[in-house]
Amino acid sequence: MKYYSEDHEWVELIGDEAVIGISEYAAETLGEITYVELPGEEDDFIIGDTLGVVESDDASVDIYAPISGTVIAVNDALEDEPGLISDSPEEKGWLCRLADIDSSELDDMMNEDAYLKYVDSLED
Repeated sequence: MKYYSEDHEWVELIGDEAVIGISEYAAETLGEITYVELPGEEDDFIIGDTLGVVESDDASVDIYAPISGTVIAVNDALEDEPGLISDSPEEKGWLCRLADIDSSELDDMMNEDAYLKYVDSLED
């Protein structure tokens, strides 16, 4: 199950790790992604910290940590192919994995249905 933030990041729990990425809505809004700045492995983040940057021809946006934790892996494929985020934002375009997470922080995030309703409210 994925959880979503109002900043359009998603979190998917896999065991006791959290996989982080940006939503399909965010990727579509940005257009073709041309550059990604990823966090460093072993970097610690708390909710709201800047985790990285995603750039397209039209915009550059900060990616915020939707959950606290320590980076244990980054998606190295994005360095050579940042467009993976545009093509597959919620699968192949994941940004990083965090460990040492507090899963209770997910209580403040939205499930997919709530997130889709939130996105619809933005487009009205």
